[in-house]
Order: sequence, then C-alpha cells, then structure tokens
Amino acid sequence: MNDLIHTQVSALLRSVSNEIILPHYRQLKSSEIEEKSPGDLVTIADRLSEQALSIGLSKIIGDAKIVGEEACADNPDILEYLSAEQCWIIDPIDGTGNYARGDGAFGIIIALSHNNQTIAGWMYDPIKDRLCHAYLGKGAYIDNAPIKANDSIINLPIAALATGYMKAQQKEDILNRANGNYEIVPIPMCAAEQYPLLALGTHNISIFERTLPWDHAAGILFLNEAGGKAARWDGSDYRPADKDTGLLGASSPKLWEQAAKIFS
Repeated sequence: MNDLIHTQVSALLRSVSNEIILPHYRQLKSSEIEEKSPGDLVTIADRLSEQALSIGLSKIIGDAKIVGEEACADNPDILEYLSAEQCWIIDPIDGTGNYARGDGAFGIIIALSHNNQTIAGWMYDPIKDRLCHAYLGKGAYIDNAPIKANDSIINLPIAALATGYMKAQQKEDILNRANGNYEIVPIPMCAAEQYPLLALGTHNISIFERTLPWDHAAGILFLNEAGGKAARWDGSDYRPADKDTGLLGASSPKLWEQAAKIFS
C-alpha cells in the first residue's frame, strides 16, 4: 500500500461526502428512503454515493473487483468477487438508519482486500471530518496520526453488545454472562463509530453476530493494527469472503481473552 493510494482514497471519501452525503443529510424526502428488508433501510444517498465511490475506486486500481453493499442487495452473486486477487469493499453509508433519522452516527467505509485478506481500510465520519485508516502490518491512524489502542479501565470494562441479529436464547445467554462482568452501554448502530470507540478505549468489548464485509473488514483491520484484537470466537482471523457469523472485539488482546472465557 502506498501513500498515493491513501491520498486518492481520502480525497474520494471527502468528495463523495461533500457532494452527495452531506447535502442529503436531514433533507431526505420519504420517497427517498426505502426498506430493503424489515428494519434495513437504504436511501437515495446510499445509492448515489456507492455509484460515485465505485467509479472513483475503479480509477485508483483499475483491475480490482468492487463489492458494494447496495450492489450486492440487488445482485448477491457479486459477493463472489470477495475472493478475488484485489477487491474494493464499499459501505457507502454505514449506519443508514441513523443517517435517515438525522442522527450523526454514520460514516463511509472502504476496505481493500487481497486474496480474501483485508490489507487496507478507511472509515470516514463526515460530521466530524474524521478519517480512520489502517494498513496491514503498518499501523492504524486517525487523521494521519498513529494511534495505539487504550485499554485502561477505571471500574468495570465497558461492553457494547450488538445482539440484534441473535436468536432469543443466545441473546439472553450473552446478557446473563455480561451481567456483573461489564458495564453494558448502547451500541452506536454504526461500525464506523464502534471500531474507533474500541481503539480509543471508550468501549472495551464489543460482540457482533452479523459480520458483513462492508461493515467489518476495515474496522477489524483498524482495531488490530492499533493493538486491540478482533477475531472470530475461536480466535481465527476474519476473512471478507467467509460466511461465518460471530465476532469478538476488544481494546486489547488481554481483554479479548478474558471476554472469550466469560462468553464461552
């Protein structure tokens, strides 16, 4: 990964944000918001921004495949590209529900994978103008300043538990195990916000059941490169093309191991 690619991706993120996402923010008409499935929204801004991001990324690496959340919703066969030698993975607006409600917890996520391994990732917060990015083996950065995960704890570790896609019994079991071991806080409903919260030590633990690549590939790399840990429950690495569910993230490997024991 070279500096030129990072510069180009950063410029693209800000351009799409300024020209498409922010102008539609809190200006959406009801006809511009749809349900792909119950509770899963898509807006005109999602569709337009994914188109613009896809065009821009294809100019940065011409032979890379492109997997976008909205394109996959229309044609699931596109998911097969995740195993390609090079693949851009796009979430045009992560946290669409928040965005559609006028809540500021949303962002743009882009990941670049090589043979089903994430090698670079970007998470851009348009409201804060904050860019988190990471390169495999080269660290994690916020606004181009290197960061190291903070796992300092005053009282109980803080846990944000994404249980929405769990079955009732699984959810009950997770919450029972967390009780007394963690201070449970609401999730931001946006992976582009959740992974920085872990890396910065605002949250110490997160659990995810649904682990779609456009939501998680960039954030997992970012957290791991910052010195935290995100992995499958058995400790194995996350791979974008895998169809497994379940993921545990923590602001340090030590906290990850403790959580794995508590929840196993």
